Amino acid sequence: MDKKPSHQEQSRHQEQDREQEQDLAALASLSPFELKDRLIAAASGTERLMLNAGRGNPNFLATLPRRAFLALGDFSVSESERSYSYLDSGFGGLPEQNGMLGRFNAFVVHDPQREGLHFLRSAVSYVHDQLGLDREAFLEEMVTAFLGCIYPTPPRVLPQTQEVLRAYLGQELFGGQIPAGAVDVFPTEGGTAAMTYIFSSLAVNGLITPGDRIALATPIFSPYLEIPLLPDYGLDVVQVVMDESADWQLPNTELEKLLDPAIKVFCLVNPSNPPSAKQPQAVLERLARLVADQRPDLIIITDDVYATFADDFVSVFAVCPRNTLCVYSFSKYFGATGWRLGTIALHQENVIDDLLDALPAGEKQRLNARYSSLTTDVPGLKFIDRLVADSRSVALNHTAGISGPQQLQMVLFALHGLMDRLDRYQDAAKALIRGRYNTLYRNMGVAPTPAPDDVGYYSLIDLRKLGSRLYGDEFAAWLVSREDLGLRFLLRLASETGVVLLPGKGFDVVVPSVRVSLANLTDFEYRAIGAATRRILEDYHRSFTEGG
Repeated sequence: MDKKPSHQEQSRHQEQDREQEQDLAALASLSPFELKDRLIAAASGTERLMLNAGRGNPNFLATLPRRAFLALGDFSVSESERSYSYLDSGFGGLPEQNGMLGRFNAFVVHDPQREGLHFLRSAVSYVHDQLGLDREAFLEEMVTAFLGCIYPTPPRVLPQTQEVLRAYLGQELFGGQIPAGAVDVFPTEGGTAAMTYIFSSLAVNGLITPGDRIALATPIFSPYLEIPLLPDYGLDVVQVVMDESADWQLPNTELEKLLDPAIKVFCLVNPSNPPSAKQPQAVLERLARLVADQRPDLIIITDDVYATFADDFVSVFAVCPRNTLCVYSFSKYFGATGWRLGTIALHQENVIDDLLDALPAGEKQRLNARYSSLTTDVPGLKFIDRLVADSRSVALNHTAGISGPQQLQMVLFALHGLMDRLDRYQDAAKALIRGRYNTLYRNMGVAPTPAPDDVGYYSLIDLRKLGSRLYGDEFAAWLVSREDLGLRFLLRLASETGVVLLPGKGFDVVVPSVRVSLANLTDFEYRAIGAATRRILEDYHRSFTEGG
């Protein structure tokens, strides 16, 4: 017969339960990316190998544009050494443009089998034939960019670089619907810097003020939920909720919330994070009609980081070019998170410049004082140029923008996408991601059921749906009645199996759910994650059948 616990033991257990509940409450308030560190600590205490499928850093990357970067580096250094060849101390000078193309062709012929050199030779041909760029000017810009020997001029973006980026964004995001020359591009230190600069410049230019409303298409990347609430901005958040039952499309009833004139900005991540589904053409067209007919003053920020993993993607920018700031990052698709390469694209005819022109006289006077060191025509200073200046506190505008080597690698990534006529790299990336999706779900014990607009970079595991598919609706109802189910599930998964995922709640997913990245582990490891998830649900089902 079991010994009845003493009063002292009962009190200790009750105190431990209270401490656990307090810890859960504290953890629930954390950003999903801060919670990740706590989960990693819990997972590291297990005897099993930790599997971190939380953060979405890919474990694949594009090698060819990196080989091209290295090959161009060899040529660039040899060009530099021509200036002071009589010195023998590793001394170089600024490269000479005159005759550079001929020297480059000779350099290529000297080593014709080098893969990176073949890519570069093709790139020089491509930009001349397809983009109308001067071969010498393009090559000279790329060489000096690699060497990093000259301040990038103009600060916002190098001239040839902008033309290549315009073409790449037009192909991958805009569906060829926007004339390339009509788009201004600002390369930034990744998509996160783009977000930071946009919110900051909208605020300092009086386009968003504390108490204004901002609409967010949820679920959404958690910083979009957190930034508007910071004291710097103090915005009132309105959620425009995607419909999970319709593959996370934005329904008409939710889009109609944008008719509220108090909403100044609408943010969406497309394809979404974490559901990883793109908005179909019908939704884009409904949004375009709403903006054109009833909200021509609305500012839209679309974050299209995962666009290149989607089939036949079209950005909101393509259908609402006048109203939209488009954020894109090379980080995920090309495996370049460490490079910090992102862009902001803005149409030259845009509503933000119109809103600046319509500001009250007092606001214009304040902004004249802010930007007077840059130009004698502050009212004519475009928002894209204010973004650049604000990113360096205005006074350092002349050294704004990202480095030459960063811009060069970005150009080589973009040319890789433009010149890959058979989509070999893109098809391989999609196949890898989607294969992992299938592996994960099969090892959870359910058939994979991707929808037509699913992208699959992440998968949002709906614990209610998964429980229903495995054990029926009655169990699913019991499961979701557990308080803090998603957080408790994550903690158990981490501490018992060494698997780290992120909470759907942190991205404003309403249902109990967890986010798994399909980009950063092996197929074998996704099998282990699927099996671990199934094992914990089996334990829950055991408690359910035993009346727990």
